[in-house]
Amino acid sequence: MQAALEGLGFVCHRLRFSDTDTPDIDNLYARFGTDAPNFCFAGHTDVVPLGNPDSWSVDPFGAEIIDDVLYGRGATDMKCAVGAFVEAASRAIAAGTVCGSISLLITGDEEGPAVNGTTKVLDWMAENGEVIDVCLVGEPTNPLKLGEMIKIGRRGSMTGTLTVTGVQGHTAYPHLADNPLPRLIAILDALANTKLDDGTDHFQPSNLQLTTIDTGNPATNVTPAQATAGFNIRFNDLHTGASLTDWLHEQCRAVGGQYDLDVKISGEAFLTPPGDFSALMSRVVKDVTGVEPELSTSGGTSDARFIKDYCPVAEFGLVGQTMHKVDERIAVSDIRALADIYAAILDGYFTARG
Repeated sequence: MQAALEGLGFVCHRLRFSDTDTPDIDNLYARFGTDAPNFCFAGHTDVVPLGNPDSWSVDPFGAEIIDDVLYGRGATDMKCAVGAFVEAASRAIAAGTVCGSISLLITGDEEGPAVNGTTKVLDWMAENGEVIDVCLVGEPTNPLKLGEMIKIGRRGSMTGTLTVTGVQGHTAYPHLADNPLPRLIAILDALANTKLDDGTDHFQPSNLQLTTIDTGNPATNVTPAQATAGFNIRFNDLHTGASLTDWLHEQCRAVGGQYDLDVKISGEAFLTPPGDFSALMSRVVKDVTGVEPELSTSGGTSDARFIKDYCPVAEFGLVGQTMHKVDERIAVSDIRALADIYAAILDGYFTARG
């Protein structure tokens, strides 16, 4: 991709970042032009594991086209969208319609821990005076057919590990022990049965899901010394990671006893309010596909959660029906249509500013 972009006149920066306990990651920031505004495409080239390779009907990395359908890991999430970025940029450059700059922020660390990827590229950009004015992320946003959905925000996500501690003992002599399980169950009952909110105009209700409960205790005549549970909260913009952490501690203290709560916040909720950018995207998507897209905040997280601190950001990509699955695939016609959409968005964006 770097070779293709340099051939179009982009200045490319290969950015390799390292950190403890995570793999070193190559990233790419490429820019055509030096003037503002700077329209940025953002995406990733890393993919999730294959699962069982023998379950695939094709070479998972062969990019085989069968009956006009492209097969391969990353086809929908999201290598084809990255290719469509380059195609759209090449058309805009050839047409001479770039009144400003086009940039691409491409990471190899989105599906993984997201430590050496987009966040560090954004830091590098800020340190080097690289300003982006608007960003389109190419995640697969459409549930069933191309054109259905544009993402203008995402719910936040946080994972909690709760450990309740007691004193191990014999089940026949409970008064000589302190079984932590009843307290853990009471806390989890409160967490699982509390309605966090009713949702908002742009967000569905927040939800907490229990993911695991473990004592590490194989004996039937021993009460454990401690018990641990895991849970995940997907939350809208009525909350923050900090406010929900405070709420979790309140629930634990209400039950009492010794506990430890470890919380990891992978992203805060955010919203890019509907405006000129989402209106342009919606108009183009309808023109190309004939479908009126929904402006949504559904689904999981993406690197847009980092980019939103720098500029307005929205997401539009391919159909996500087969992402992360065996025989991941996408119709070639959808790839071509996506490139048409990206090219028309670029044209509309720069025409409005020319």
